[in-house]
Amino acid sequence: MSGHIQKNRILQVAIHAIVWGLIIGLPLFFFEENFAGRRMIRYWDFFIIPFSLAVVFYINYFYLIDKFLFKKQTYKYLFWNLLLIIIVSMGIRYWKDLNFINFPPPPEMVKMGPRVWYRDFFFLTRDVFSLFLAAGLSVAIKMTSQWIESENTQKELEKRRAEAELKNLQNQLNPHFLFNTLNNIYSLITFSPEKAQQAVHDLSKLLRYVLYENTGNYVPLERELDFIRNYIELMRLRLSDKVKLDVSLPQAVTGMNIAPLLFISLIENAFKHGVSNTCQSFVSICIEIVPQEKISCCIENSFFPKNEHDKSGSGIGLENLRRRLELLYPNSYLLHTEQTGDRYSTLLTLFLKPEYK
Repeated sequence: MSGHIQKNRILQVAIHAIVWGLIIGLPLFFFEENFAGRRMIRYWDFFIIPFSLAVVFYINYFYLIDKFLFKKQTYKYLFWNLLLIIIVSMGIRYWKDLNFINFPPPPEMVKMGPRVWYRDFFFLTRDVFSLFLAAGLSVAIKMTSQWIESENTQKELEKRRAEAELKNLQNQLNPHFLFNTLNNIYSLITFSPEKAQQAVHDLSKLLRYVLYENTGNYVPLERELDFIRNYIELMRLRLSDKVKLDVSLPQAVTGMNIAPLLFISLIENAFKHGVSNTCQSFVSICIEIVPQEKISCCIENSFFPKNEHDKSGSGIGLENLRRRLELLYPNSYLLHTEQTGDRYSTLLTLFLKPEYK
């Protein structure tokens, strides 16, 4: 963040230098003769105006605005500005009079007649008005810079808050996943110790991915699909002959990223609520990809709702999923669930943006 602010400051200094360089140097391009004699005197006579504007502008920009205006001391700010403009205006008049005395006007100006008060009043009014405009421009630029800096700071804070929330959701999901998987392994021990032993071995591979390989917000899609395959094979170990399992996953997917562990919550729920060892049941899992457009996960399963005494899992899976989708795929996902009789279906579609492809 500090590097971004440093670049902005360098850019602001460069813009200020270019603008004032053009204002001060532009008249030099319109002189037809070399810089000598009266031509040079006329340039210095012109130079005092942009120099005075710069003085008022930067005293406001670097001191008065921060000292008084941003602290809501408006009357003090106006007083000191008025005093500053009076002093600078008197300085301009003194410089003009000094030039007039030391360097008599050219013949063409002598024809205009002697100086009169209303002509001096006109030039004084013009100078004062220009100095007020410089002060106003300083306020406008300073407040705009302050607003942009505040917006950038707010965006950075929002980004960090979202990252912290995602990390917290991830930390919730990992023990939730482990708890559900251990429950499945526990059920294997009673009727098939050999399968339970294999399940523990498979679980170690799953945990390696959950705990160490998916620490970022996005992971390669092929790694996530491998994780889903391993999880389904682990769940297959505990299924009885009464359960029909259909799985369709893409093969050889490369060059695409996805947020980790989005689909696994839905797959967990399908095995948790869709499998019965005493009744005919089924689980159907299908993940499809439309290259560069979307990823869809469609799950259908028989529905055997858990009773209130069943404490397997904490129930945070679906709620956690919705929040992560809001943070990672805002306005770029569709999550639909539907129960029809004893059949439950879920559809999650992620619409790909350039950063996910």
